[in-house]
Amino acid sequence: MSYYIHSFEKLEVYQLARKFKIEIKLMSSFFPKEERFDLISQINRSSAGISANLAEGSGRSSNFDQAHFTNISYSTGLETIDHLNTALDMNYINIESYTALRIKLDVVLNKLNALYKFQINNSKTLKKDLGKG
Repeated sequence: MSYYIHSFEKLEVYQLARKFKIEIKLMSSFFPKEERFDLISQINRSSAGISANLAEGSGRSSNFDQAHFTNISYSTGLETIDHLNTALDMNYINIESYTALRIKLDVVLNKLNALYKFQINNSKTLKKDLGKG
């Protein structure tokens, strides 16, 4: 028995975002327990939202709709930067960990930006193809 692999699962940016969210989850597990409902929850939610929005957007029938979710994914990545900044400011992570995570997140953000541009500039969409029926 096998299962279907969706197109978004094959995207390098999706795969990198999945790995990044796991790194954030592992890193945040060392934050003080009193942050459980604040920073830990926020940083885990925002980092998970990067890949989740890519997945959700892939189900949309037009490139414009898909690009909208890619843009949300990008914005959620920016939100994650703010949470990483807070973790650094609170001394929950050291500068080495912060830098390593920021570099990985920058790669994801750059790939999201490239995907967004492709989606916006690609005139062939499923909705247009369906309309020709």
